[in-house]
Amino acid sequence: QVQLVESGGGLVQAGGSLRLSCAASGRIASSNVVGWFRQAPGKEREFVAAISTSGSTNYANVADSVRGRFTIFRVSAENTVYLRMNSLKPEDTAIYYCAAEPKGTIYSPDEYIYWGQGTQVTVSS
Repeated sequence: QVQLVESGGGLVQAGGSLRLSCAASGRIASSNVVGWFRQAPGKEREFVAAISTSGSTNYANVADSVRGRFTIFRVSAENTVYLRMNSLKPEDTAIYYCAAEPKGTIYSPDEYIYWGQGTQVTVSS
């Protein structure tokens, strides 16, 4: 079975923190690229962060809107990519999705082959 499962979303006050998990199973468990995207109601799905693995080296890319607050990292032994979110703002409220195996650029949701079902993050003011 090929599957991505997000977890860790919830309700948090502004300034709080959450850690999201993206667990991969099946043949994509060792995917070289995993991205996080988010989609607020009525908005387009937007890039949040991605991690790319080459050999034993991980490369992280983070969107300008969350840089300095969000951190993406991989725990290979768990087949899991995490998104640690600090200093959350109401504008961070969205459904957060993880995705794997982009065909091209890591920044576009149109490029990814596999998607999880999403986890809701709500930040109250």
